[in-house]
Amino acid sequence: MEQQNAKPMSVKGPDGQKLTMADLPSPNISRWVTRRKAEVVAAVAGGLLSRKAACDRYNLTDEEFEGWERLYLRHGTKGLRTTRLQQYRR
Repeated sequence: MEQQNAKPMSVKGPDGQKLTMADLPSPNISRWVTRRKAEVVAAVAGGLLSRKAACDRYNLTDEEFEGWERLYLRHGTKGLRTTRLQQYRR
């Protein structure tokens, strides 16, 4: 019998490649580039990591993660650029 709540071993990453826990950014990352933000959002969306686990692991607030998620869903990886934030928030 297959477990209903089993976490996947990998999910589809933002670039279409397989993404595993080992591929995620280091928990003590200090510089968030768009690719890393997108990987975390994809991991949560695919069930590789819970939202709470992601926020705890990366020391993010719910609001910060929610903002990444919303911008990624609307605009893709480009929406996560901090230099374009004002343009995408309109």
